[in-house]
Amino acid sequence: MWELARSWVDGWTVSRRAPRPVDVPWGLSIQVGLPAQAVRHVLLDTDVETARGLIGTVTEPTTCIKAFLEPDVMEPWFSSDWERTDPGFLMAVDLRPSVVRAPDGYTATAERDGDVVSVRVLAADGELAARGQTGLTGTACVFDQIITEEAHQRLGLGTVVMGALTEAAVENGATTGVLGATVQGRALYETLDWKVLAPLTGFLYKPVAR
Repeated sequence: MWELARSWVDGWTVSRRAPRPVDVPWGLSIQVGLPAQAVRHVLLDTDVETARGLIGTVTEPTTCIKAFLEPDVMEPWFSSDWERTDPGFLMAVDLRPSVVRAPDGYTATAERDGDVVSVRVLAADGELAARGQTGLTGTACVFDQIITEEAHQRLGLGTVVMGALTEAAVENGATTGVLGATVQGRALYETLDWKVLAPLTGFLYKPVAR
């Protein structure tokens, strides 16, 4: 699992065009550099003392710490200055050729830019209905930002996006798909034979002015 966890972190930075992760004593660190998330630390060493040592050094607001642990395991490590993010799951699948047709009235297109593949599904009027992207890293492919717009949900467009991204990934030599899923996303991915490897829990540093 840890190799796939590293692939997820690496592919996430490719997809988001963020700086590549740096090896640190507790795992991996990414200088994301966005207002909503300045730094992301991903714990691969889940020793409590190591984790608390990291937490005690954090001073930059919107620093995020993620680990492949249940929320109730991590909760005692953090003070009230930290806010738990939405629950997630690390998932993976063996990639196979996939052909999924868009429903009538919709068209799907895929575009590659470097190691990032983007898929867009448009409605007949040209409105964006669904989208997603992947970051390629070796033989792994990280699926990211799979979104169906509210007006176009329950039409199978998420499956269309995943199918088009899978087809592109296989064509580019990827053999394993990896992603970090939300609760809602997990329900879709499990219908496509993705398996949960571990919980994925995050805490965001949001200190209150005193």
